[in-house]
Amino acid sequence: MPAPDPATPAPSSTASSDTPSDAPADARPDTSPGTPTRAGWRRVAPLAAWWVVVLGGVAALVVALLDVVPADERLLSGIGSVAVTSAYTWALVARAGGRPLLFGALALLLGVGVLVLDEDWLRTGAAVMTCAVASVLGVMLTVPAQRFVQAARECALAVLVAAGGALAMLGFEPVIAQVRFEYTVFGLSLLAAFALVHRLGAGLHGLGRRGLVGVLGGGILLALTLAYAELLRRYGPGDAVDSVLDGVRWTRETLGAFPRPIETVLGVPALAWGCHMRARRRQGWWICAFGVAATAPVTTALMNPATSLLEAGLSVGYGLVVGLVIGFVVIRVDLALTGPRGSRARRAEAEAAVRPEPPRASALQ
Repeated sequence: MPAPDPATPAPSSTASSDTPSDAPADARPDTSPGTPTRAGWRRVAPLAAWWVVVLGGVAALVVALLDVVPADERLLSGIGSVAVTSAYTWALVARAGGRPLLFGALALLLGVGVLVLDEDWLRTGAAVMTCAVASVLGVMLTVPAQRFVQAARECALAVLVAAGGALAMLGFEPVIAQVRFEYTVFGLSLLAAFALVHRLGAGLHGLGRRGLVGVLGGGILLALTLAYAELLRRYGPGDAVDSVLDGVRWTRETLGAFPRPIETVLGVPALAWGCHMRARRRQGWWICAFGVAATAPVTTALMNPATSLLEAGLSVGYGLVVGLVIGFVVIRVDLALTGPRGSRARRAEAEAAVRPEPPRASALQ
């Protein structure tokens, strides 16, 4: 019996009988890195569908608002509002770790019911809830920021999300006094934000000294701002604020708009500082809760019929820019008091600030 030729390879005992080694390359499954798998498509498809619904709803609202095509403007704006509200509700519940399909479908059914019944009080209620959902979603979609530039990006994203809610609110055509509408939206948004943050921030015992100082300071500033605005609205300006009002008038005449005070002084700085702190400590969520002071006024910016779209947009933009300047100062003061000394040490601290949080498109819990 002849000996086996050593140049001839022996058959492998581990070779699969149903996947021959000489099968063509295109018949084998592609498992190279970067190739989309079926599980990957399952994750991407809902996000893509969400973007299609949001962008389609915003497009319908813009078309109805600008009257660029002959169509039933009221029906078109109503459909756009329902689409944006349903998508925002889905995203907020998904971000909070709930059941997005259930609540998104419920929001869709309620929105269709509002359009069909066409009652003023139903449209007003839908507008209020749309603004509240958009306000809280803008804050919840943020991620931790290691540096101030990233914090500024998160604030801009929150304002942009809230702007979509403002368009959806306008499409429902609410019938209510402006001041009452703004207070209702802000109150609901603040309550919902703190309810979510109570879980994300590990409850009240997770506040810590820094979180407690931030919450107390934000609460005092919020109370003073609202009290002053209410006194000014009820009793009118006194001699002490005439120069301030003159400055407001000059800014509106020269620059086209004046920043919204609560967004500028409290909302944007708190959101920037909170995102910056979240990269280092969980207590940053408690500071971020005051970010609805920035997003809620944005959602109601179009409520005033005496304000044009351009002036409302400029007011929001100016508030964002000035608020980021204030936020930068607050962050620098915080780092000066509690952070390491020296530019090299601060850069090392920023590099090490990698407190883990789920990605933007994932549930926070």
